[in-house]
Amino acid sequence: MNELTRWIHLDGAVNVRDLGGLATKDGGTTRFGRVYRSDNLQALTERDLGLLVGDLGLRHVVDLRSVAEVTLEGPGPLTRFPEVSIHHLTLFAEGGVNTDVDADRIDADRVLPWQEMDEDTLAELRVTGYYYGYLRERPDSVVAALRALAHDDGAAIVHCAAGKDRTGVVTALALEVAGVTREAIVADYVATGDRIDHILARLRSSPTYRADLDSRPDSDHRPRAEYIQQFLDVLDNRFGGPLTWLGAQGWNEDDTGALRARLRD
Repeated sequence: MNELTRWIHLDGAVNVRDLGGLATKDGGTTRFGRVYRSDNLQALTERDLGLLVGDLGLRHVVDLRSVAEVTLEGPGPLTRFPEVSIHHLTLFAEGGVNTDVDADRIDADRVLPWQEMDEDTLAELRVTGYYYGYLRERPDSVVAALRALAHDDGAAIVHCAAGKDRTGVVTALALEVAGVTREAIVADYVATGDRIDHILARLRSSPTYRADLDSRPDSDHRPRAEYIQQFLDVLDNRFGGPLTWLGAQGWNEDDTGALRARLRD
């Protein structure tokens, strides 16, 4: 893969790259200009918006942030463009104060979804990995996100806050559907580490994320190959692979064909 051509340089986001140019199991590569991954798109400049919507033909945004994050940070400047569809698909099981049920009550004392977990949930996550929790809690959002990426009326971008964990899980599944090699999926995941200092600096500028980031050393936030490998191993060992898991959630052959057509040469 050519990393120089995969990175998209924006003023208001630092972890943006194309999912094109990745090796597939049959010796091909994924297509450029179809699906992108990113960190938070909240601070996009006018130049960024012109590049994304005008030059790159962006038409679908898959926003994986929680309701709390969107309420605190705002929906983002891409909502100004009627030709761009925003798909807000949180990967957290949200309900109650500060989440889906009472989103209008969020204030400075909010609790974000990742900050409180019961002991049973934590015990399960120690076995399956934190990333599988997204699939367990919100399989509906995962399937809807992949279907949104498969739309063929323009480019799509998937993002969360850092563009690392939630985005990493959804893009790993999309690349699995497209037949990308595991080695290339892992390499794409860990590429976020090249920008991690800039990502953390951006997130620390917002009170939404600052306290959570400062509670852990920076090394804890660096993507490591074993994290995404463990996630994929869980799907292999428990369900017979990502496609089998997706099939159990209502994903079908037409979905697979559409997403492969989007991402394959």
